[in-house]
Amino acid sequence: MVIGLAADHGGYKLKEEICEWLEDSGFAIKDFGALIYDAKDDYPDFVAPLARAVASGEVVRGIAICGSGVGAAIVANKVQGVRAALITETYSARQGVEHDDLNMMCLGGRVIGPELARELVNAFVAAQYSGEERHERRLDKLKQLEKDNFKETD
Repeated sequence: MVIGLAADHGGYKLKEEICEWLEDSGFAIKDFGALIYDAKDDYPDFVAPLARAVASGEVVRGIAICGSGVGAAIVANKVQGVRAALITETYSARQGVEHDDLNMMCLGGRVIGPELARELVNAFVAAQYSGEERHERRLDKLKQLEKDNFKETD
């Protein structure tokens, strides 16, 4: 499984730790930056390319980190095909994938510590979408909303 990561200055340190954990666990990583700490960088510059990579299938799942995780989630959900959520506990990290086919997890680098982050990441990457009829029905409705609200770009 290829996992993409992105963070601004508010999540840079945590992103670096997560990259190391995931690589040590055998995952392939694609790092969308920031590649250096810059207190003046902006989360959309890193999260948007990650979200596009998730939507295109270039990476299977994405993890985006900013100071609170809120901005990262807002940016990610502007990309058609991305289902991103701010995650703060393991139930949603797992259930979001199993029921909602969550493909991008957003974390707050300033509000969670590294051990909780590790648990959230482990739950997120280990979970699999169930494909149950009720979940498929809901995803179909979501896809229709996207079709109705996102304009095609050339």
